Parts: sequence; structure tokens; C-alpha cells
Amino acid sequence: MLHAAIRLFLQNGYERTTTSSIAKGAGMAPSSFFAAFASKEELLLVLVKIMFAGQFESAEQMKGATEDDPVLLYAVETALQMYITELSEPLRDLYVTGYSLPSTSEYIYSSTAKRLPHIFGQYMPDAQEKDFYEMDIASAGMMRAYMARPCDFYFTVENKISRFLESSLTLYAVPKEKQRRVIERVLEMNLKTAAEKIITGMAQKAEDGIDLIEE
Repeated sequence: MLHAAIRLFLQNGYERTTTSSIAKGAGMAPSSFFAAFASKEELLLVLVKIMFAGQFESAEQMKGATEDDPVLLYAVETALQMYITELSEPLRDLYVTGYSLPSTSEYIYSSTAKRLPHIFGQYMPDAQEKDFYEMDIASAGMMRAYMARPCDFYFTVENKISRFLESSLTLYAVPKEKQRRVIERVLEMNLKTAAEKIITGMAQKAEDGIDLIEE
């Protein structure tokens, strides 16, 4: 059923995909959806976990590019999200919805906040996990807004990434010179290819990761 949902979400987006169409796509009766998931939002939460795991893994695989720099790794991960949403309108819908619904947005805030002290703690030594959680709500709001706005001739994906990273890194008190170096490095990377691999590999990631996620 998860594979059917991925297929339909990629074709139609979240809103236009119904629970009955997901069940039918899995070769089951429409009512069988609710034997597996309490709601479509619950299924999206599983998919959001898979999507984020995929982008984190792709960023971490760029070892030479990230140079074991947690700030650069954070920048690559967020830039990948931007690229993914520019390459696929249905995925733009999925990401924006994921940043909007209660359970999925809470997962994003909570899971990201746990990683932020390692990334930005050196610049904010007095900040606690609660502080990073609250700041991530602001950062995630910016991310959602930037992803929801499609790029055009004047507002390119490079401009979008630069603007978001400048705003987000400022929020986390990263010095301006460090911001400049990180943004320059990100824009030099072939993130489009990495984003395309995440999109094409999403169904396989669901199959490989679903047992771990359910644990």
C-alpha cells in the first residue's frame, strides 16, 4: 500500500490522492486502507520519514563535498529539498503538505531539533534543545514558504537556496564569513543530480526502510 501511495502521490500530489485510490492501487478493497493506516496523514508521516532519510543519506554520501563540516552538511540537506521540489510538482505538494500538517510538521521539528545542537551549538553555546526546537519552527516556516514558491527566470533555484541559507544560518548565529563560504560551496555542487537520484530511488527506499521506521 505504501508503494501504491508513493506512485499516486508522485503522479497526483497529496490532496488529489484519495485513500480508496491508494487501496485500489495496491490491489485491495477501498475499505482496506484503514486496516493499515488510521488516516492519509498517518501514511504521509511514514513517507516523510523515508523522504528525509533519503535526503540525509544523499548529503552524507557527498563526503568530499561536505568535508565533515556539520554546517555545510545542513546546508546541503536543505538545498536538496529545494531542488527536489523544483524538479517535481507533486513532490513540491508533498513537502509543503509535510511542513503543514500537525503530525508531519511535528516530526520534522522534533527530529531536526535533536540534530541542531551538534550543528550550531558552537555558535550558540547557551542554547538548549528547547531553544533549537523553537528556532526550527521558524526555520521550517521559511523552508515551507520557499518550497511553495516555484522558481522562475528571475527567482532561480540558486537564488532561492542562497536566500534561505542566508536567513537560516543567520537565525542560528553562524558568522557572515562562514555563511558566505558555505553558500558558495553549496552552489558549486551538483545537487540537481543528487535530487534526481532521491526522486527515482524513493520507492526502493520505502521498501528498504519501512521495517526500521516502524521500529
